[in-house]
Amino acid sequence: MNLLHDPTIPLQIPLLGQDGANYKTYQKRRHKVEQTIARIHQLRDELNAQLYTHPSERPAIHSPQDAFTLLDCFIGRLDHEEMWVINLDTRNRLMSLVSLYKGSVNSSQVRISEVYRQAILDNAPAILISHNHPSGDVIPSSEDINLTRAVLQAGKLLDIELLDHLIISMGRFCSLKEKGLGFS
Repeated sequence: MNLLHDPTIPLQIPLLGQDGANYKTYQKRRHKVEQTIARIHQLRDELNAQLYTHPSERPAIHSPQDAFTLLDCFIGRLDHEEMWVINLDTRNRLMSLVSLYKGSVNSSQVRISEVYRQAILDNAPAILISHNHPSGDVIPSSEDINLTRAVLQAGKLLDIELLDHLIISMGRFCSLKEKGLGFS
């Protein structure tokens, strides 16, 4: 017997966007979000172009707060996880921003080789990685700590220093290096 077609059993599963008005509102909101995310990535590309064109004017990252200030506007309030890498020169000046992964609400799969790909191409001696937690909670998960350890170990083999791993959300951040998580 197919329970979905049994008229004696009331269906109480809310179906998103099944009535016309709610569906149109949802579609408009979703379109606006997609446009905003596209603009964020366009701004990142414009910033990278300026960094390559004017290397003497590159901003420096001297603290987790500096990195947070730079990245918060890009990933701090997204509704899905994204992981970004900051490639830095010998003076910890920004060489490039790399949007590495886009995940779901609570996860993102990461290949360690991809973390270092642009850093190798840029001949960057140091990187800083960051991702957001859409939930608003910046407490690192065990997966976050394990990722930090794996990236740190790969960096040692490549002679590229991992300076920090930041978790950003809703105007707040957590530095895994300051907390001593994954950097031992």
